[in-house]
Amino acid sequence: MINIGIIGVGLVGSELYSQILKSSYKNILRVVALSSSEKMLLSDSEYKPLVVNLSKDIRSHVIQQGVPVNIDDFANYLVNSKQHSVIIDCTASENIAQLYPSWLRSGLSVVTPNKKGFAGSINLFREIRELAVNTNKEIKNTNVPLVYHETTVGAGLPILSTLADLIKTGDDIIRIEGIFSGCLSYVFNTFCSLTNNTTQTFSEVVNCAKELGYTEPDPRDDLNGMDAAHNIMPQDLQSLPTSEEFMRKLPEYDDYFSKLRKEALDDNQVLRYIGIVDFKGGASGVQLIKYPASHPFASLKGGDNIIRFTTKRFPNGITIQGDGGGAAVTAYGIFTDLIKIQERVNKF
Repeated sequence: MINIGIIGVGLVGSELYSQILKSSYKNILRVVALSSSEKMLLSDSEYKPLVVNLSKDIRSHVIQQGVPVNIDDFANYLVNSKQHSVIIDCTASENIAQLYPSWLRSGLSVVTPNKKGFAGSINLFREIRELAVNTNKEIKNTNVPLVYHETTVGAGLPILSTLADLIKTGDDIIRIEGIFSGCLSYVFNTFCSLTNNTTQTFSEVVNCAKELGYTEPDPRDDLNGMDAAHNIMPQDLQSLPTSEEFMRKLPEYDDYFSKLRKEALDDNQVLRYIGIVDFKGGASGVQLIKYPASHPFASLKGGDNIIRFTTKRFPNGITIQGDGGGAAVTAYGIFTDLIKIQERVNKF
């Protein structure tokens, strides 16, 4: 059995809890701790699974029944369990990500869709990898702690695991390209389409993406990345101090984005936000590009991601495509990472 604590019981955290309780793993993966940004709910000294009525809002239940949140107490409760424990960070908090090394040192495993520990400070990234058994081959005579973060790229799609397998088996990566952000995929697939001539403004589409769970809790984490694409996102919008101000001011730029859409559609093309990593010296980076209807990137629907690996063994490429955002698929991806830990710890 594995004891689990979930930090962040918003859309993804609540969906994960629901998926676990509805599965055959509910007695093996035991959720014994839940935390919002305000309150936390811990089980008893016997670490019995928490019982929350799935017909009710899980976050509201935690706020009503819990005590003021203290992340150190939350982690220590899990550390003191006789069973191996896993912290699942479903926030987008950099401060929470900074705690991963201390959790790993205490023996806790970590599963997360939070990108901040893996796409921010290189020192934090290296420290996390040095402390986890599955990312540091020099750690001997133990099978924990572990860290899994498949859902930091492409939600539930097997992108990082595919890349890792290619590297482990000695393949030569030539090029990686695609639409990596489920949020930006949804935004531009909806905002600029040749088959669905929407009249929605850019800010309306972003609001819809936020409500559907495609964005990070703070939408700036998704949209501010667009400044690298030839300054698509205006600088004064990037620099706003809070997500609330960002969302309030975003409609002021609807005309700006509508102009970009009109220019593309007038050429019978669509706007797509892509990333390219060329290991052989070609151009790498992120770009907002116009594509004709015949291109695979132009025909994506919803929040689909599409990633193509070109390697020495696969010169024609390996293509992975599917829904790259939203609570259900992200929770699924976290769930599969949890099962990997359970299988390694319990050896079945």
